[in-house]
Amino acid sequence: MISQTATRRRSRLVAAIAFLSTFCLVAPPARAQVITSSAQDPRVGLRGGWRDAAEIGRNMVLVAHRDRPDGFFTPGDPGAFPTANSDLAFMGNTLVQGSFHGFQIWDISNPMAPSLRLAFPCPGGQGDPSVYRNLLFISVEQPTGRLDCGANGDTAATIPTANRFRGVRIFDISDIQHPRQVAAIQTCRGSHTHTLVADPNDPNNVYIYVSGSAPPRPAAELAGCSGEQPEKDPNTSLFSIDIIRVPLNAPQQARVVASPRIFANESGNIAGLLRPVIDTSLAHHPSETNRCHDITVYSAIGLAAGACAGNGIVLDIRNPANPKRVAAVSDSNFAFWHSATFNNGGDKIIFTDEWGGGTRAKCTATDDPHWGADALFTLRGNKLSPASYYKLPAAQTEFENCVAHNGSLIPIPGRDIFVQAWYQGGVSVVDFTDIAHPKEIAFFDRGPVDSTKIFLAGEWSAYWYNGHIYGSEISRGLDVFGLQPSSFLTQNEIDAAKTVHLDILNAQNQQRIIWPPSFALSRAYLDQAIRSNAIPETGANFYWRSLEGAEKLNGAARARALRAIAARARLGRSSLRTFSNSVRDLSNLR
Repeated sequence: MISQTATRRRSRLVAAIAFLSTFCLVAPPARAQVITSSAQDPRVGLRGGWRDAAEIGRNMVLVAHRDRPDGFFTPGDPGAFPTANSDLAFMGNTLVQGSFHGFQIWDISNPMAPSLRLAFPCPGGQGDPSVYRNLLFISVEQPTGRLDCGANGDTAATIPTANRFRGVRIFDISDIQHPRQVAAIQTCRGSHTHTLVADPNDPNNVYIYVSGSAPPRPAAELAGCSGEQPEKDPNTSLFSIDIIRVPLNAPQQARVVASPRIFANESGNIAGLLRPVIDTSLAHHPSETNRCHDITVYSAIGLAAGACAGNGIVLDIRNPANPKRVAAVSDSNFAFWHSATFNNGGDKIIFTDEWGGGTRAKCTATDDPHWGADALFTLRGNKLSPASYYKLPAAQTEFENCVAHNGSLIPIPGRDIFVQAWYQGGVSVVDFTDIAHPKEIAFFDRGPVDSTKIFLAGEWSAYWYNGHIYGSEISRGLDVFGLQPSSFLTQNEIDAAKTVHLDILNAQNQQRIIWPPSFALSRAYLDQAIRSNAIPETGANFYWRSLEGAEKLNGAARARALRAIAARARLGRSSLRTFSNSVRDLSNLR
């Protein structure tokens, strides 16, 4: 421990940033982040290949990989949309991996050796999953979806049929080897993604916020659907989301209970958010806000962050069946607001821009670093304020689809750390504790699937779950990563993150992270005090030795030793108070 002191006292790498514009004012390009050249970053120039591409990691390592199972890839076409992998959901030792062709269920009781339990064909794209108790929810948007979950899909895709399904499927997975569809809730725009909302005041129901991106279905296919603009039809299916209420004891009774107009202004105009002027002749232009792509709920603080095409919004969800917009922001650098993530404190939000829709190469050396990036905001009351941008700092080739995509927090105590997928840009781990200067602290990347032409591939999502990072690789399968200690992140901080255990993880339903008292947690806070130069080396040596000695004791003797450490630390600088408090909490364990 003592020999690592010098490396902990590192100088911060300051990333150049530019401020976002609000309400579609143009943000100045000054201080833009620079994408690195091949001489600066080992990710640039990696050898291509579908299953044999070159791989590189820094401060993280690939600990397991599983290819897509038979039936879930198209031979000879690694980028085929109908069999592409999509998002992930977790429950216990079970991982559900969505796909445009259905879903796969993996046993991750040993993260180093995931095993396939079930590959369940059920076409309909995009197949994003959520789980809750014995229920599995799957998004269906494409017209190939069938009510009966037919493995061959609906072949009459352009003709309204009675068998077509577009919405949210609900499966009972009590017998995980034999999922049983118990409900299929039709919606006018299908379900591109969805968000599961568990209301802490309503234990009998969960709610599903449905984000549909497709054009509204014809009324001949589903009664009540309309694609007209509001001035022609005030009941249009545009400019809203759908909310499904699911009775947990009777999921077959699930139904749409509301379609709130979350874009309305004070005068009642349902298209009331600032609608950007769209010039489709430009290479980059903002989308019209008539739907949301992803909505991330943080029920512990009663808020949700919506990434809604042309705007980022904040919703009050204390009544989950009746969300109310409390803030909105726009940015002329954003083409398509795609997803959102709160920090654990709920006072920062990362929004992502999926410029190019995820199928195009948008991380090349010549691409504007404000485009296809993350926009970081502070949230104070109901006000969003722009803070910075972050974009993958390594240039990718013209044959690698790459843009900001899905990620989650890594529960490093005392810090804001985000892991994120960038399609064929790989996985990037970002420290945004200093929100004005987000910086990459770890990464993993592969070469392109093909070095001569572009295929849809790469990491769709990357999420931390109970000690590991799991990546859904669109064309290659399932990845599992482990973090490694570095000058940016100590082993104690990683160990403290591993003490956080979740029973369930749906990425669009953030849970408050709570760290249980542990020696790893106290040592992590001590590492951070050393890193910030809050304590001299002699003081650090004392606390290391004292903690090591206390850990060897038991019962009352350990408690007394820990209380003495906490009391001494409390007399030091204010930055040692967190360490002191963690040691005090540890002394109270029985």
